[in-house]
Amino acid sequence: AQLRYSVPEDREPGSSVGDLAKDLGVEVRSLTARSLRLVSESGQRHFQVDLAAGVLLLDSRLDREALCGQSPTCSLHLQLVMENPLQLHRVEVDVLDVNDNAPQFPKPEVVLEITEVANPGTRLPLEVAEDPDMGSNSISTYELSPSEHFALSINVRGDGVKMPEIVLEKALDREKVAVHHLTLTALDGGNPVKSGTAKVTIHVLDANDNPPVCDPPISTVYLEENMPVGTLVTKLNVTDLDEGPNGDVEYSFKISNNAPGKFTKLFSLDPRTGEIRTKGLLDYEESSAYEIAVRARDKGSPAMEGHCHLRVELIDVNDNSPEIVLTSLSSPVLEDATPGTVIALIGVKDSDSGDNGQVRLQIAKELPFKLVSSFKEHFSLVTNGPLDREKASGYNITVRAVDSGSPQRATQKTFYLQIADVNDNAPNFSSPFDTAHIQENALPGTSVFSVSASDPDEGSNAKLSYSILHNGMQDVPISTYFRIDQDNGTIYTVRALDYEQDKVFQVPIEVKDAGSPALSSTAVVHVFVLDENDNAPTIVYPSVPKGSAFHQTIPALAEPGYLVTKIVAVDADSGHNAWLSYQLQEDAEAFPFQVERRSGEIRVAQALRESEDPHRLVVEVRDNGTPSLSASVVLVISPEENSIQDFSKSLDLPKSSPKDNNLTLYLIISLVSISLVSCVMFAVVAARCL
Repeated sequence: AQLRYSVPEDREPGSSVGDLAKDLGVEVRSLTARSLRLVSESGQRHFQVDLAAGVLLLDSRLDREALCGQSPTCSLHLQLVMENPLQLHRVEVDVLDVNDNAPQFPKPEVVLEITEVANPGTRLPLEVAEDPDMGSNSISTYELSPSEHFALSINVRGDGVKMPEIVLEKALDREKVAVHHLTLTALDGGNPVKSGTAKVTIHVLDANDNPPVCDPPISTVYLEENMPVGTLVTKLNVTDLDEGPNGDVEYSFKISNNAPGKFTKLFSLDPRTGEIRTKGLLDYEESSAYEIAVRARDKGSPAMEGHCHLRVELIDVNDNSPEIVLTSLSSPVLEDATPGTVIALIGVKDSDSGDNGQVRLQIAKELPFKLVSSFKEHFSLVTNGPLDREKASGYNITVRAVDSGSPQRATQKTFYLQIADVNDNAPNFSSPFDTAHIQENALPGTSVFSVSASDPDEGSNAKLSYSILHNGMQDVPISTYFRIDQDNGTIYTVRALDYEQDKVFQVPIEVKDAGSPALSSTAVVHVFVLDENDNAPTIVYPSVPKGSAFHQTIPALAEPGYLVTKIVAVDADSGHNAWLSYQLQEDAEAFPFQVERRSGEIRVAQALRESEDPHRLVVEVRDNGTPSLSASVVLVISPEENSIQDFSKSLDLPKSSPKDNNLTLYLIISLVSISLVSCVMFAVVAARCL
């Protein structure tokens, strides 16, 4: 918003200028919380804010003439900055003129000379009185004390300044009156009226009775700023009807206390030709016009003079580049900031005027920001779309200011805006399914597998912790088998695993970040237990107590190939560890019997002799594991006369017991489990390949 107040220049410090809280539409009690502060664009402190009352107060007495000189308007520009949300308000205070200065002449006494042969209508220019006040409080008119020969004439200059002249109304006679004493009074238009006086002494002279005359007496010249030094401004046209020395004119600047010697540093005057040239570089931004008074004086005796008034008005040239001022910047900004969030307050100014001072502000179109005009020469940079820190953690924003001059002038300012992270990304595993293998009976604390997850956020939003979830697939919680390092995702065993009890585990892993609110994702690790040869073969048939022997009778006349019996053994392990082989112990004596290595059948190898004694055989069952494990059984084979057995009797197999049935069931379940696990593995591999 932009506020405008006015205050007379003679107000006492502490006087109220305006009700800020009311005009801004905010509560008085919120001003302190929003850190209201006052910034003067001129750098001088003339005002203060009463936060308790919400009003703008004078901090010091204002002097309009000291602040703005002879400018027709006098305004002080302030900026009000409020936080939460960030707002910038512009305050313009007009300083009103008060008639506190009386007119004053440059000299308290003026001495003029006039020849006695001067014709009625002859004009004698007078010094202009000065009044620092402006408008109606400045000089309004002049008055001259009553005189028989002289009257007062007032001319208005191009800039509105009234110039008094004494006009001869009646011919003079030096022999009667040689000196005339008059009083010139300058009156301003204030209320009450103030005045200043100067004594005017006119000496009546003889001879040279034609003064130099400037044609025209008041003229205006237009000149572009920054013209080279030595450029001709104008040549004065002055005539003097006298001849000889009385008509020979010399030119000189007429210095005024209004701007003592200022234009003499910028312009030069040829005293003989009347040519006025530039002496220094003219700057429109410093002054747009100059008033030059020239005195044309002849060499007569007494000398007579005329006065030329020249107004030089400068034409603005686009010689100033725009200036960008970054008033405020909110950095960093959260990546979830809504469109329209104010990021920065930017001011721009150009010292040129007209189109040369009209400035446009631009930023790159591909940026997710836009410029919004707050009020004249002030802009707000706001978000124009969603921000994503994971795509861009910051932006180098270049603001370009271009004026409307010809040729155009531009300037740019670059600042960096940082994007603050918001926990808007869940952690992500490198793979939702993983496979690991571990040997059974591995020591507790053995590393099984390491899962890995990543989070594109940063800081605490990207700090990950791993944990194991209970999936309910095992009767015993999965945490009793495995644990995970919450920092690096390494899975360890809690206890030794038994392949014969559990062949595969599904370990659900959850990874969670430390954001607020926390985000998470899950993955499953299939842990396959590898079999180890930790179970020795078990002889199912014949079943004899430990340390005892199994007695088997065969016919005494059994021929080679006769099936004596069959050793049946099982191994709880699987694969190669469960492949069994049967053999007689190496240290046993040579027997007329042989054992089939794979089937365990014991057959007669050679014909038996009559009246042969019983044979004691030790059969060893060994698996194919590393190291190999074994079991043995002692058989006592006794040949008997008239012993005839069929195949079933020779085997002498006992009836199956519930224990044997359970063992068979276990074998079937193991086979089915191994098949299912193999199918699952093939399905996982196929899915990952797809």
